[in-house]
Amino acid sequence: MVFVSLLSLSLINLSNATNLTSLVNLFIGTASGANGGSGGNVFPGAAVPHAMAKVGIDVSTTPRQAGYIHDNSSITGISLLHDEGTGGNTDGGYGVFPLFPFIGTCSNSSSVNRPECEPGIAARAALRAAGTDVASPGYFSTTFVSGIQIETTSTRRAGLIRFTFPASSNATNYVVVDLTNDLGRSFSGGTMSISSSGHVELGGTFLQSYGPSNYSVFACYDFDSPVLQAGTYQSANSSSPTVFNISLSSVNDMTLEFPFTSTVSPIQAGGLIAFNTSQLVARFGVSMISSSQACSNAVEEVLTTSDGLWNWDAIMAASNNEWEDVLSRVLIDVEKENSTIVELLYSSLYRASLVPANFTGENPYWNSPFPFFDAMFCSWDVFRTVHPLLSLTSPQEWSQIVNAYIDGWRNTGYIPECRANTKAGYVQGGSDGMPILGEFAVKYAAIADGLGVAMDDLYQALVDTAENTPPNWLTVGRQNTAWRTFDYIPTDWVDPSGSVGLPTREASRACEYALGDFAVRQAGLVLNKSQVDIEKYANRSMNFVNMWDPNVTSDGFSGFAQRRYQNGTFAFTDPVTCSPVDPIAHSCARGDDNDSGFYESSSWEMSFFAPHSVATLVRLMGGNLTFVDRVNNYFSKGYFTAGNEPSFNVPSIYHYAGRPDLSALRIRNVVFTDFGTQIGGIPGNDDSAAMAALLTFHLLGLYPVQTSTQLLIGSPFVSSYTLTNAVFNTSTTFTVSGFDSTSLVASPPSGSRVFVKSVTVNGVDTGSVCALDFSDVVGGGEIVIEVDGDAIAAASRGCGPAGLPYSLETGGF
Repeated sequence: MVFVSLLSLSLINLSNATNLTSLVNLFIGTASGANGGSGGNVFPGAAVPHAMAKVGIDVSTTPRQAGYIHDNSSITGISLLHDEGTGGNTDGGYGVFPLFPFIGTCSNSSSVNRPECEPGIAARAALRAAGTDVASPGYFSTTFVSGIQIETTSTRRAGLIRFTFPASSNATNYVVVDLTNDLGRSFSGGTMSISSSGHVELGGTFLQSYGPSNYSVFACYDFDSPVLQAGTYQSANSSSPTVFNISLSSVNDMTLEFPFTSTVSPIQAGGLIAFNTSQLVARFGVSMISSSQACSNAVEEVLTTSDGLWNWDAIMAASNNEWEDVLSRVLIDVEKENSTIVELLYSSLYRASLVPANFTGENPYWNSPFPFFDAMFCSWDVFRTVHPLLSLTSPQEWSQIVNAYIDGWRNTGYIPECRANTKAGYVQGGSDGMPILGEFAVKYAAIADGLGVAMDDLYQALVDTAENTPPNWLTVGRQNTAWRTFDYIPTDWVDPSGSVGLPTREASRACEYALGDFAVRQAGLVLNKSQVDIEKYANRSMNFVNMWDPNVTSDGFSGFAQRRYQNGTFAFTDPVTCSPVDPIAHSCARGDDNDSGFYESSSWEMSFFAPHSVATLVRLMGGNLTFVDRVNNYFSKGYFTAGNEPSFNVPSIYHYAGRPDLSALRIRNVVFTDFGTQIGGIPGNDDSAAMAALLTFHLLGLYPVQTSTQLLIGSPFVSSYTLTNAVFNTSTTFTVSGFDSTSLVASPPSGSRVFVKSVTVNGVDTGSVCALDFSDVVGGGEIVIEVDGDAIAAASRGCGPAGLPYSLETGGF
């Protein structure tokens, strides 16, 4: 049964009158990351939800992980595929087969020697006019200082790019079709064919943006205007790669072919097409299979008018409608709520549905009836917040993504960890696809058949990934031989089986392996697997305690996670190592020079990570009062890294010591200190929307406990919202009774109503102000969160009569 309150109806009616896409700011997080900048690495170009094609401009300066920087960098072209919000290669990922328009006069020549042609071919860079970048979901536009405007809109694997040239009587309008220059400048071979009519097919091999492998990609271009001349250019020789031979013709077809090389080729080459029209539209398609499939994708997906013309307006409208559907799954009264919160919320919901990317039909490795998703970039980044958010708002899309994880196991033996550019990327920590599958099991196992997810396969994927050690766990799987032998990850240990990987990050990997085993336990429970298995993985999930050295002290607090040798002794790492205030320059990234035992985090931070048994951490740290003091110290001493995932759970961790009032205050501070609507409004990489999903949860007053159905209750930043779930066909309205807009600051004034006093679900008091169950959040009806401003009462109230949130050690889950 669907429960829809009058408030829900009013919000739904409001949404019909409000274009939610107009509330999205695509430029949040597009500041440069150079010289200590905020660098969210956000992609602001045209894309539909979970699109393969992400079409946008590329700039000449780095870091440019998504191709774009919101500054005065020169534009080098507009290309078809991009990463979203990732770290990794600072040159960027994809950026393949860019188009570059220019005005000039080119002719056949042995080399570029005409000044009118050189800027278009040799430089392929132009400044954009100030303030001309415009973006909305499904659309992007900018204008060169020369007056050339570029616009784009897209579908899942195809789209349109429009060039508008200024009037000129003495020059020809050209478009360069670049074969060799991806963002990473990693071309290792490829082909291009170009007909006299302007039909272009391309294929190339490049280096993936996060991983050790080459990948191949293909594209197809057609143009809507008559071609004056078409032809090719290529480097005169490898020692002079920017001196070009040009061949142009009005009647001949031409080809370029460069055999694969094991090293990056310095050769630059591509197509050159001349037009005499002032407005030109290019239709493109992309594929990971072949150029002919790229052409088919373009024909299939690019809508046409009744007279056969490519229908720009229809494609834009279809993209807009897809985004309206996604954004409307969380509805608020946009006229009533704080405008900054509105912008942050809908901009975050937008980015949270950009990736992972739906590459179904584009799997170059195996034939399968199941979906194929890419840009799982990486599971380490997204398991904490992105997948829990999709579980609430986008269950149909999420089930397809989960199916792609399971199908990866079917065909490789292991759950994918970090698939980028269709190839396995580097494992960052544990095999963090495991918590994602475990979370699907506890939330959707009962209706999995209807969603097309085979639960027995899901469970076996979890077991195989938990038990088997791959020959090389650099890109997939876990160091399970060590985990099973020692019940922790030893330092300086060589696997006698010959299995190899990157043997760093021992302490933080152990924490993640433990959560992965908890995922097996959770799936086993809901699927009625053997009690032996359930207890086995429950016990193994507690092995994070074996990395705990009670004798290490820092700032007067005792007990921290540490590296450990195979003989059981600990290897000391100062708990502040790899924190923002680390006095020594340590390598804390994924590399063989990382000797701290932790990945992108400090022991101060990772010692708070055991989401399935935080009560254990409270005990190890000395009880509730000491735990609260320790969390306060973590923030006051600057150990908090707002821009990285291991910090995500800490602002709300006060709940586990019975102090949700402190969580509410801390989260207010984090949101208003570290996030904003400006181009630097993300405290670090968006990391495939991990930051976007985290901010969404904070604004809605929730935080997910991974691989469970429990969500911690925060203090919402809006007075009400309605969350819809299409699979359960429900609408659940959250109402904040006593909502106080004065609390929407980093440090709410004394007496402002920010503390949760009671929570009712469909009129029934839950007895908890700390936790809700997934079934309530998606169950339909109304959840009322009552807030007040009495700090003393809030401190003494704790979590209410229902007690603390679940922990495995204390019998939860």
